[in-house]
Amino acid sequence: MLIDCGLYQGGRELKQENAEPFGFDPESIDFLLLTHAHLDHCGRIPLLVKRGFRGQIVTTSASRDLARLVLLDSARIQEEEASRRSRHAGDDGEKNDAEPLYDVLEALDSLDFFGRTTDYGVPLTLAEGFCATFLDAGHILGAASVLLELAEGKQGRRVLFSGDLGNAGRPILRDPTPPPVVDVVVMETTYGDRCHRDLAASVEELYAAISATISRGGAVIIPTFALERAQEILYHLREGVEAGRLPRDMPVYLDSPMAISATEIFERHPECFDEEAFRLLREGRDPFHLPGLRFTRETDESKAIDRSRSSSVIMAGSGMCTGGRVRHHLRQHLGREQSSVVFVGFAALGTLARRIIDGEGEVSIFGEKIAVRAQVHTINGFSAHADQTELLTWHATARPSTTFLVHGEEGVMAQFAARLPGTRVEMPSLHDEFEL
Repeated sequence: MLIDCGLYQGGRELKQENAEPFGFDPESIDFLLLTHAHLDHCGRIPLLVKRGFRGQIVTTSASRDLARLVLLDSARIQEEEASRRSRHAGDDGEKNDAEPLYDVLEALDSLDFFGRTTDYGVPLTLAEGFCATFLDAGHILGAASVLLELAEGKQGRRVLFSGDLGNAGRPILRDPTPPPVVDVVVMETTYGDRCHRDLAASVEELYAAISATISRGGAVIIPTFALERAQEILYHLREGVEAGRLPRDMPVYLDSPMAISATEIFERHPECFDEEAFRLLREGRDPFHLPGLRFTRETDESKAIDRSRSSSVIMAGSGMCTGGRVRHHLRQHLGREQSSVVFVGFAALGTLARRIIDGEGEVSIFGEKIAVRAQVHTINGFSAHADQTELLTWHATARPSTTFLVHGEEGVMAQFAARLPGTRVEMPSLHDEFEL
């Protein structure tokens, strides 16, 4: 049994790490339980299949639909990057780095193994002594925590994998389901060292940044995660226009084919929505539509945005600025004092987004040095991850005797561990083994 099979994201060293052996035999895995469709949780599934996995992938219906989108996009990007590296291989002699982890055909092959979908709260007996229940994690559409009820002889263990836990009180999705009491938890710690800003204050800051930028004739660049964050920002922009807080004729570009498709997938899965978003749909209103919204799927349409140099809001992927169209917009606008860059999500160490957030005065984009003159805003209240208070509450409700901390920077995990009395805490390294 395997929980998730994600892609490391960040610098060159992590790209090499993705190609390393898994540390187990892929052919030996009977079930892959996928918590959600973010790339760092599903991104190596095609590689798993490529190396021999022939088991069954179990997840929610929404996660299956989003994973298809994410994996095909990942394969396309890897093919493009491999082609680029191959063209420049003679410059540094690193020809072996030119192969993609997997291509589009291999990504398509991996989709055949998504054999079963499940609803929240439904126990699935997958094998003798092996029952899995997916619980709403409130993180992105279809995201789940996974409760495993395991039996071996006369012994039994209740093991709960948090997946990525959502930030309560946000629009569109329901809050995370409170966890049951278990013996062991394996939990994320992304924001285990801090509390988020109030969401209402974050929305106000977003409106203020957009209004100020539009008034001085600049463009607002929002590096956007295609899943959840793009839809959440559209939701708030619609509310801002309807409330008169933002100009009704303000051009808003969703310049991400993946985010456009993800928005369409969101609208197919209202079963995941909270009461307010579901009410809008019931009234025939699109929660993600506003008057000035334009979807730009084609490359030529994307290029035309920057040529116009007009005041606008440009939402483009990727959220960490590691790829996608946002880098083209940053190249055009980072050097403009009139423009703004608004970060509304987590940025990992080593990414272009993190370097801009940390205040570097000059960054390299497509080999070109760009001075950072645009206004830079970092708004943390939109996070799709639970903050320290919410993580502590979740853990206290589960009351585990043993806790494994994962999915966080080392210093953050250490701070969070210090706040967990009454449980044995482990912070495992790659390939560590533990007996439950």
